[in-house]
Amino acid sequence: MTTSKKKRIAVIGAGSWGTALALVAARNQHDVRLWAREPEVAAAIQRQHRNPFYLADVTLPENLRATTALQDALDGTHIVIIVVPSHACREVVTMMRDFLSAETILVSAAKGVENDSLMRMSEVITDVMRDHFAPRLAVLSGPSFAREVALGDPTAVAVASLDARCVEEVQRELSLNVFRIYTNDDVVGVEIGGAVKNVVAIGAGVVRGLGLGTNTVAAIITRGLAEVTRLGLAMGAKSETLAGLAGLGDLVLTCTGALSRNRHVGVELGRGRKLADILAEMREVAEGVKTTRAIYQLSQRLNVDMPITASIHALLYEDKPAQEAAQDLMGRPLKRE
Repeated sequence: MTTSKKKRIAVIGAGSWGTALALVAARNQHDVRLWAREPEVAAAIQRQHRNPFYLADVTLPENLRATTALQDALDGTHIVIIVVPSHACREVVTMMRDFLSAETILVSAAKGVENDSLMRMSEVITDVMRDHFAPRLAVLSGPSFAREVALGDPTAVAVASLDARCVEEVQRELSLNVFRIYTNDDVVGVEIGGAVKNVVAIGAGVVRGLGLGTNTVAAIITRGLAEVTRLGLAMGAKSETLAGLAGLGDLVLTCTGALSRNRHVGVELGRGRKLADILAEMREVAEGVKTTRAIYQLSQRLNVDMPITASIHALLYEDKPAQEAAQDLMGRPLKRE
């Protein structure tokens, strides 16, 4: 599936997911600008058509160009895909805003909730842009490991916006036969599903690291979905979204897939390693680590019961040993499902 007219598309953030989405746009024959913070990343992509740190074995096409200058990346763009860690979203969008126009579609592909403000990424972007213009805004999430997308493995994701024309344009310009985009209008559900699944994935990793089996992982996934759904509904999401790609689909992938950074953090914690040591070895961000604090605070604010989230919060931020966190979780009072 290709589009009939080439557009200029910017991808802001040259990690593995940003690089994979830039590839998707380039394979649709668009003129793609990939913004990287690190000059060595941009230089290597320009010279060698490879990202030296992320998906380094994947060749990037000629119509994908890298830059470290936001103005260069954003000039004349039709769609801008924001793929930076959630804790950096406010800073980067603030840097971008003078180079954006009201006609440009902004697509948030970051999965997280901002600490302190407890805003979803679409809310952060709207907050930053409020004194300029109301942005045309969509959010993209779903079960999608960057490496598999880059390799062309069939993948399905969801994109949501309150603007029907906006999601239709994103779907049309970015869909491929191997990258299927489904649209809806549930921005809250798509974002909350993408954020909370990272917290639950840490829990799924912990029980694996403790040597427990697939029965336990299945229990974590199932009860984790209940937590995602309770929080999402309390925030105005739709239950069908949380049972779909951006909810259950992404949750299963992240809790079971070997490529999951959040699951990896959990596995290593379950084996008794310190969080600081685990993170020091990782070049890319495990979103669930910072997001756990924000989701836990949201659950407290909204009075939503989220025992898995509470256990992971105690593990990460209250120095509770992994074994005790798991015992607390599995030793809760018996109740109806």
